[in-house]
Amino acid sequence: MIQYSLKCAQNHRFDSWFQSASAFDKLKSAGMVSCAICGDTQVSKAIMAPRVRPARSASEVTEASTEIAEDKPLSGPASPSEQALAELKKQVEANSDYVGGNFANEARAIHTGDAPERAIYGEANAQEAKSLIEDGIPVAPLPFRPGRKSN
Repeated sequence: MIQYSLKCAQNHRFDSWFQSASAFDKLKSAGMVSCAICGDTQVSKAIMAPRVRPARSASEVTEASTEIAEDKPLSGPASPSEQALAELKKQVEANSDYVGGNFANEARAIHTGDAPERAIYGEANAQEAKSLIEDGIPVAPLPFRPGRKSN
């Protein structure tokens, strides 16, 4: 495992763990690395100092592994903004139907009365979203990528 300090195009800084350096490159090129604060996928490695530790005895390694196990899990949100984002995502997922890439069609059907009125979320490209807005159908971007786990 390798930990990288990362930053997005909005200059938010955050850390994330990857299986290897090549795993980071593969996930980034697939658009699967996103900012933990704003969801931006234009993420790059930030300058970071290497962590060099002195050699440890076997007893020190055992004590250190016990301490690490008692720390909070790596997947938990660290900052207040990450906690708020995680809570928002939880609320959206609990109170809305995920319609995936069919978001624009489903939103339009709800607006015209061809589908039951309900809260939905999913994915739409910029042109689909613009068309919905021009037709008076209220939509808003989410600060996270729906339908996938956060990194």
